[in-house]
Amino acid sequence: MSQIIIVYYSRSGNTEKLAKAVAEGVREGGGTPTLKSVDEIDIHELPDYDGIIAGSPVYYGSMAAELKKFFDESVIVRRKLFNKVGAAFATGAHRTGGKETTLISILQAMLINGMVVVGDPFETGGHYGAAGSDDVGLKEGKALGKRVAELADVIKEK
Repeated sequence: MSQIIIVYYSRSGNTEKLAKAVAEGVREGGGTPTLKSVDEIDIHELPDYDGIIAGSPVYYGSMAAELKKFFDESVIVRRKLFNKVGAAFATGAHRTGGKETTLISILQAMLINGMVVVGDPFETGGHYGAAGSDDVGLKEGKALGKRVAELADVIKEK
């Protein structure tokens, strides 16, 4: 059973709402989710997880400074994150307005840490990750969490 950490920053509660849907998907995929906001996480615990799913609101087309700080600090465990599964989710007030670029900014940080990154599965769009806290976004988040849990189990068995 894969252990997946879902780390997020949420000012308005929308990103937290999507994080909870992602956690539900992790459970459906047979994994054990741990849900923490960026101010609750200890960077040193990251290597204990098989996957990391990170979420942020859209701030000028990129992740929030609070989540960026989390990734900046992850450099101390960088080599221990190699081949962990990574994925991203984002929320924003505008229907499109920077969600994809925010997802990519999160995925770039994961790639630099040597992680294996995935997007949402084909049945929910097959793009960079889950986006939005409406019904469609929550469905994407759930599917993304499930995909990460299932893939983390496959990689863990190797």
